[in-house]
Amino acid sequence: MAKKVVLLPMILELITSFVIITCVYGEYPLPVAEISGNHYRDQVRKLQAFKASFVQHDSASLPPSPSSPPASAPSPSVTPKPRVYDVTSYEADPTGKTDSTEAILRAISDAAQGLGGAVLMEGIVNLGGARVNLEGGSYLISRPLRLPVAGRGNFVIYGGTLKASDDFPTDGYLIDLSASSSQGGAYNYEYVTLRDLMLDSCYRGGGIQVVNSLRTSIDNCYITHFATNGILVHGGHETYIRNSFLGQHITAGGDHGERNFSGTGINLMGNDNAVTDVVIFSAAIGIMISGQANTLSGVHCYNKATGFGGTGIYLKLPGLTQTRIVNSYLDYTGIVAEDPVQLHISSSFFLGDAYIILKSINGVANGVNIVNNMFSGSDKGIEIVQLDQRNKPFTKIDQVVVDGNNVKGMNVKATVAKGTVEGNGTSWSVDLGHILLFPNLIKNVQYSLRTRGSAFPSHALRNVSNNRVVIESNVAVPATVSVIADQGL
Repeated sequence: MAKKVVLLPMILELITSFVIITCVYGEYPLPVAEISGNHYRDQVRKLQAFKASFVQHDSASLPPSPSSPPASAPSPSVTPKPRVYDVTSYEADPTGKTDSTEAILRAISDAAQGLGGAVLMEGIVNLGGARVNLEGGSYLISRPLRLPVAGRGNFVIYGGTLKASDDFPTDGYLIDLSASSSQGGAYNYEYVTLRDLMLDSCYRGGGIQVVNSLRTSIDNCYITHFATNGILVHGGHETYIRNSFLGQHITAGGDHGERNFSGTGINLMGNDNAVTDVVIFSAAIGIMISGQANTLSGVHCYNKATGFGGTGIYLKLPGLTQTRIVNSYLDYTGIVAEDPVQLHISSSFFLGDAYIILKSINGVANGVNIVNNMFSGSDKGIEIVQLDQRNKPFTKIDQVVVDGNNVKGMNVKATVAKGTVEGNGTSWSVDLGHILLFPNLIKNVQYSLRTRGSAFPSHALRNVSNNRVVIESNVAVPATVSVIADQGL
């Protein structure tokens, strides 16, 4: 930079001299002797020498011209086309006026041409995240949409509406992840995502079927007008259903036809699945579970009131429930659990006299926690937890805890109860039958006897039959007896 600053005055001097000489020489032809002296020639020589040195310096410091690449440079590669398959490119009708089944199936078939690789489970071809884009259209479908072959994974269908036609099969599903042909693997599909979809079954069949698949994601879907199941998961495991709305009829509660609601919102016939932040607003059964180790969280069921024969959540796996229901909202509809084993229900809200039924099939209740919930009713004397022993009494009861629930307008039922009586005599009886859940069952008792007289009596627990605790003393005394009885531990 310093060198350029020093040279600048010289440049200006030479240019000025040259311009002045040129102007004088060109406009006023004076005698040559006056303009062609030694000073002029000296200045020209200096300008020529400076020009030569400046060009040499620039040619040494400038980088090679980008316009002349080396002869050995490779030609630019062709950019691969993104694997997004827009269904309108296959002539699907986004207005829903004509049948788009074949067009969408062609798009799915092209997307199912796999890239290979060993990232997914053995026997599952990795499709690399291929996406079938419904482009925000509404499409009429006359038969289920299936992949042409099983053994595929890492695949997405998203962004539009599918509507069943009048001749759609009544036992079909709009999107069917079952195997049309087997590849011999342990699972049909892995890591398939269905998102941002509205599915209208038009009271013909169901919305989505997932069969023997692994790590399926159903996210932000609205599924309605199903006759069978909104979503059916059969076999496999790790299907995650999130942020979705399901209802046989489009309603916001208080529907005049609620008595006639049928079908099931979500039917989980597999293991290790999760339903999170889902609303089921009309169906005979909100969620049916007949698989193990499933989790429900943030579920709101107001599908059909218990008074009309509806059930919010039905756990139908006697003897091996292994289900967790947390932070959910049972709105005028309750929970039924058959022979519950390892069942956890907590931090949930039961509104409108909604309650929980433990239904005996083989008389088993083991490892059940119903704790820290809220129940709100209309003062009709309805119990928050009830037993259905019409088939067989519960006889195998262990580690059942029903306690710590907040109750308003309903009757408390629990496996832990407290009571206090006062009297002057030798016997005190505390009846806990109106609180204790199981009839004629007390496993543990703690009590205290406080006398107000000068006597120091001997006393003992004498009887716990019919959930009535009897304490007796050897002498008559005025006393207060407090009792804590436990059925479950």
